[in-house]
Amino acid sequence: AGAEVTLRIVLASNNAKKLSELRVLLAGVAVQLVPQSELGISEADEPHFTFIENALAKARHAALACGGAAIADDSGVCVDALGGQPGVVSAHYAKAALPEGADREARRRVQDAANNALLLQRLQGVADRRAHFVSTLVAVRHAQDPQPLVAMGRWAGEILPAPLGEQGFGYDPLMFIPELGLTVAEMDAPLKNLHSHRARSVAQMLTLLREVWQL
Repeated sequence: AGAEVTLRIVLASNNAKKLSELRVLLAGVAVQLVPQSELGISEADEPHFTFIENALAKARHAALACGGAAIADDSGVCVDALGGQPGVVSAHYAKAALPEGADREARRRVQDAANNALLLQRLQGVADRRAHFVSTLVAVRHAQDPQPLVAMGRWAGEILPAPLGEQGFGYDPLMFIPELGLTVAEMDAPLKNLHSHRARSVAQMLTLLREVWQL
């Protein structure tokens, strides 16, 4: 009696590293995150130009498939000198030759390396290296929820001319954070989870989950 009810929320992502980051960051509320892959839910189309529209599309798709609550994160890096690119196509910026038969994480590593190489190529000879990571989180109670919860976190830094560090994923080895004197890939998970764009969007989302969904 009096046990806290835990809300099951389907995470509209199959990215294992994103799932582990979000699980740690959302530990403060009575939420059980279930990746959509565990429920056999396919990945949603992401045809939009903005993080918020793609996150909403992913959350709605998962909510419809599971018949309940869902949360989606659409994130990437926006580089000032490139007009905000790679933006929503950050994860698939480069055309990479992905190894046949390799597992998801191995394929992601190959894609990440290709993305990083293309970004450096596009910034060759460019003096303005300012960039920021963006994480947009959208949560819906159900697919037709008229009041999606929306949170956005930004983390400013600059793009180095070569990768540094072995931690993290994506563009972490190229993103240097001046305040911390490190690239994101040089940070351990606790340090990253304290400062990151995802930490910032999750902090906003936690407030919304408590205030609006009363978790």
